[in-house]
Amino acid sequence: MSTPHLSEELATFAANLQIRDIPSEVINRAEDLLVDWFGSAIAGKGSRPVETITQFAQNMSGFSDSHVGPSEVLITRASSSPFLAAMTNAAASHVAEQDDVHNGSVFHPATVVFPPALACAQALGASGEAMLTAVVAGYEVGIRVGEFLGRSHYKVFHTTGTAGTLAAAATVGHLLKLNTEQMLHAFGSAGTQSAGLWEFLRDAADSKQLHTAHAAATGLMSAYIAQAGFTGAKQILEGKQGMAAGMSSDSNASKLIDGLGTRWALAETSFKYHASCRHTHPAADALLQVMLAHNLKPSDIAKVETLVHQGAIDVLGPVTNPATVHQSKFSMGTVLALIAHYQFAGLQEFEQHFHDDAICAFRDCVTMTLDPEVDNAYPQRWIGKVKVYLHNGQILNGRVDEPKGDPGNTLSRTEITDKAMRLAAFSGGATPAEMSTAVDLLWNVRKQSKMGFLLPRH
Repeated sequence: MSTPHLSEELATFAANLQIRDIPSEVINRAEDLLVDWFGSAIAGKGSRPVETITQFAQNMSGFSDSHVGPSEVLITRASSSPFLAAMTNAAASHVAEQDDVHNGSVFHPATVVFPPALACAQALGASGEAMLTAVVAGYEVGIRVGEFLGRSHYKVFHTTGTAGTLAAAATVGHLLKLNTEQMLHAFGSAGTQSAGLWEFLRDAADSKQLHTAHAAATGLMSAYIAQAGFTGAKQILEGKQGMAAGMSSDSNASKLIDGLGTRWALAETSFKYHASCRHTHPAADALLQVMLAHNLKPSDIAKVETLVHQGAIDVLGPVTNPATVHQSKFSMGTVLALIAHYQFAGLQEFEQHFHDDAICAFRDCVTMTLDPEVDNAYPQRWIGKVKVYLHNGQILNGRVDEPKGDPGNTLSRTEITDKAMRLAAFSGGATPAEMSTAVDLLWNVRKQSKMGFLLPRH
């Protein structure tokens, strides 16, 4: 009996998906995620790492005129090749730490799916419906690859950088109308280039933006060269010397095709309410619950013990004294300190207060403890539990089973629009009028017969 070729099944799905196959509520959710992603992409303007990658892309275009290609570079209003536009927009949309996350795969799909989708749709003159269908293909592939690689992978590898290459390849491959064999070759080329290590957090390095830029651009390239006949490993995922063999000790090949065409993983994706690593959100919401219920002030609190899963300890544990705004978003103590003082950990709160004496003092009174219940539920569920120790000797317990933004506690379209407007206002990447026009277009993306630019050119 031959071994099932799971990569081929996944490639077949990505190549052949039609919009009529996708439930309307999944398409609606894809639109929600598109608007949410767009806000994060505009929020990247002015970020030094993002501007560095964008300047590199402009230099590599080989032209002095910044308006030389069919695809939009959102933060500069320039145009470029699909490859360079996807690279820059992917970097931009992952720096504010407000882009979406899929719990079970611990993967940020939007930042590696929408940039190549938009860049290629603009270059190809594809319709809004064609772009959304490709996006669904990218989400479904990327999420399953992340789930397949497992928890051991995420301990060392940034899944968005690794599984993200496959997600981008599936997205672009669908727009290019690759057949199953070509899509499989695109997966092989994308997988062999997948990369992204968590070590950067220890140094407050800029690598997280490089991970998404590389994944989006690499996946796009892999699809285009597959269309031209370039071949890749046909079992890059589950093969004897494939991704799982080199990057995981707990991979589960069945995850690659789990419910293909019936279970829509895109609909399981969560929005990020706070502007920080998602591992901090459950505890942040649980602390806020306790403070509001008991009318507490920060000065009432002696210490906070967060009861967490091992993934939170692995990612957040190395960050004890954050040196930059971005690094502080991976500090459990900093996030909870902002929640305690401002009831929200947004871009303004991080930018203006992450190094305040009061925030640092509270930060140093926050600990993380591995909790069996929370760890066993993860990554399918991200439970938030805290113990709040008061100066008067009381110990108060907080618990949140679905953090704000999860599918069962989701954001409304009004909240998504407001979030996008807030992100643009923070970065100055677009005026309120420009954002309003672009967001309205995106809410009606299915009516677009040909995807054009979202923002006016300078």
